[in-house]
Amino acid sequence: MSAEASQLNLARRRAARRLGFFIHAMVFVVVNVALVAINLFTTPAHPWSLFPLLGWGFGLLMHGIAANGLFGRMHEALVQRELARLPSQMR
Repeated sequence: MSAEASQLNLARRRAARRLGFFIHAMVFVVVNVALVAINLFTTPAHPWSLFPLLGWGFGLLMHGIAANGLFGRMHEALVQRELARLPSQMR
C-alpha cells in the first residue's frame, strides 16, 4: 500500500469516528430533551431524567475523547516507550 493510500485510509477512519460521535451527540440531545420534557410534565417534583442524562453524558464524553484521538495518542506514546526499552538487536 502506498503512503498516499495509507494516509487516505487513515483520514477516512478518523472522519468516520468523528461522524459517529456527531451522530451520537445529536441522538443524546434529542432523547434527553424529550426525557426532560416528559419528566417536567409528568413528575416535576422528582427529577428522574437527570440519571439517564448524567449516565449517558459520561458515555458521550468518553466517546468524544476516543473520537478525537486522545486514546490513540496515548497508545502510540506507550508503544514508543516500549520500543525504546527493547534491546537494540530486537528492533
